[in-house]
Amino acid sequence: MRNRLGDASSLYLRQHAGNPVAWQPWDAKALALARERGVPVLLSIGYSACHWCHVMAHESFEDEAIGALINELYVPVKVDREERPDLDHLYQLAHQALARRSGGWPLTVFIDPHTLLPFFAGTYFPTTPRHGLPGFSEVLRSVRRWWDEEPDQVQRQNQAMREFLASSTTGEAHAGELDDTPVRLARQRLESMFDAEHGGNRGAPKFPDAGALELLSGLARGGDAGAAAMLEATLAGMGEGGLHDHLGGGFFRYCVDAAWTIPHFEKMLYDTALLLPLYADFAATDPRRERARAVADRTVAWLREEMLAPDGGLCSALDADSEGGEGAYYVWTREQVSRALDPDEEPAVALRFGLDGPPNFEQHRWHLVAARTPLQVAQALDRDLGEVSTALERARQVLLQHRRTRPPPARDDKRLTAWNALAMAALARAGRVLEDRACVELAFEIGAFLRSHAFVDGALHASHAGGRTHFPGYLDDHAFLLDAAIELLAARWDAGWLALASELAATLTERFQDREHGGFWFTAHDHEKLPQRAMHWYDRSTPSGNAVAVRALQRLGWLLAEPRWIEAAERALRAGWEPLVQTPEACPTLVRALAEHLAPPPLIVLRTRPHEHAPWRQLMRGEALHGALCFGIPHDAAHLPAALAGKRHLPGGVAYLCRGTRCLPPARTPEALVALLETG
Repeated sequence: MRNRLGDASSLYLRQHAGNPVAWQPWDAKALALARERGVPVLLSIGYSACHWCHVMAHESFEDEAIGALINELYVPVKVDREERPDLDHLYQLAHQALARRSGGWPLTVFIDPHTLLPFFAGTYFPTTPRHGLPGFSEVLRSVRRWWDEEPDQVQRQNQAMREFLASSTTGEAHAGELDDTPVRLARQRLESMFDAEHGGNRGAPKFPDAGALELLSGLARGGDAGAAAMLEATLAGMGEGGLHDHLGGGFFRYCVDAAWTIPHFEKMLYDTALLLPLYADFAATDPRRERARAVADRTVAWLREEMLAPDGGLCSALDADSEGGEGAYYVWTREQVSRALDPDEEPAVALRFGLDGPPNFEQHRWHLVAARTPLQVAQALDRDLGEVSTALERARQVLLQHRRTRPPPARDDKRLTAWNALAMAALARAGRVLEDRACVELAFEIGAFLRSHAFVDGALHASHAGGRTHFPGYLDDHAFLLDAAIELLAARWDAGWLALASELAATLTERFQDREHGGFWFTAHDHEKLPQRAMHWYDRSTPSGNAVAVRALQRLGWLLAEPRWIEAAERALRAGWEPLVQTPEACPTLVRALAEHLAPPPLIVLRTRPHEHAPWRQLMRGEALHGALCFGIPHDAAHLPAALAGKRHLPGGVAYLCRGTRCLPPARTPEALVALLETG
């Protein structure tokens, strides 16, 4: 048995190619080997930017003695959770049942190779016992001893696990009327958990919950002042605190404290993609929100400058660690700041980023937070605000360039379809509301990469790395890309993306839909057979694929007057009703989709010639900011489906207003459209 990870497409797998552990990829060959030897599979799941994955690798997997022990007792298999979210979801759920606590990474699972059922699971194990955890060598020996000496116990537990996994998949679909109970419950529970001092949920660690913030944003648009206050406080806490990278842009994964000060320093594409449109919307609704606009602009710059791969598409992550340890790339000493800046800039920078106070990172370094606003800095130094703002921006650029001379954290260059789709949607939406054409163009550029690299023989795949496209697409890949296609169409009409949106909707309903109960499986009907075919309703680090599928299908259904997609969305809402009413705060994206189903937003189709568009522009932008679905279709657009072909261009331009399946007479002027919106 030899280590087979040397030619893996995944950076995470290749990071373990030199281990003395004879790692195998998850494939038929590895599973057959375990069955032939009569030994369990030791499954280790992680990802390239995971700090504790690196710790366990250095402590255990690079150790010759531990490697020999693993090879003797098990067939070891490594999985990148970003490439195989189906396996990660399955075994995280199993870990929760076995260990009676939530999981995480690295995930360490011992599996029966015949049934693929796990019989023991944990996360990080140290080499020797500490912090209440057993030493990894003893875990390896004890688990194998149990497997050898108590096979009947193992099989009884496996049967119980099989029943648990089956019971956690689907329930009865809701047959009654759908109502707004989940919306009201989610609003109440989000407020009950809210940290009034720092924003976000109370306590630590502090994770950004983009789905909850999007729900609050929608409620705020509807006039909920309390939701607006919670949204504003959380965006300020994240944007001004240490979750946001004030020099290079983008967001770290989460903060370890309650005040959004010190993060775990990995940067994941999905976090930034999900937070960007929130800051863009917040800035666009009030031009005085200059700090939110700066966060949005820096975030777009980070995506373009740091994450865009040379051949296209956005890379998945930046590591938490670099030379010098976790966070070393991002933190500063006062001496480093002093050497980088001119003497007249340093006082303003010290006040702006909290360098005048005690170190906030490991007692001798600073992670930069926006401790004072530029106005407060100007007042403290008795200087002109414009002069201080210019100096701070100049200093930011100098510090950023200085930082780039440091050994950088590793970048995982695989392009994940689902995460790129999230970024496409974010960029299209941000570009539309901020009127940033370059932002929209970047969204289309990423979309072009996916269209040329993520499809193989017409089928969407999940990952592109090392010049190869891998893994049949999951629900999230299809649903997120459909959602992104609709955002692209709202930013700039494109016949090719309209056609692809219809194809994706057809694939979702034909290959992922549970036709008996409603909802969408995470894997297609012809996917590899696993102990569970999962259906996910709750948001995790990314939104629920079911929730995004519901939202996108009903939006496309309304646009194209296609009842099949609207009906599939409603069936999914009925199938997901139990989590919606029991724990709506855990599935905020599904709650938002329900809210749209109950009260469809205005859908406006504008048909104009280029010279006719100006009088409509600000009205359309304003309605989009208030939640309307707005599509500007050129007067000469070809290949329109029947529902749109009937919405013909008229001289001077014309707008068609619909809500759900009900459409109103055409509006020939912006004033007429306003009247329809007010009365409709």
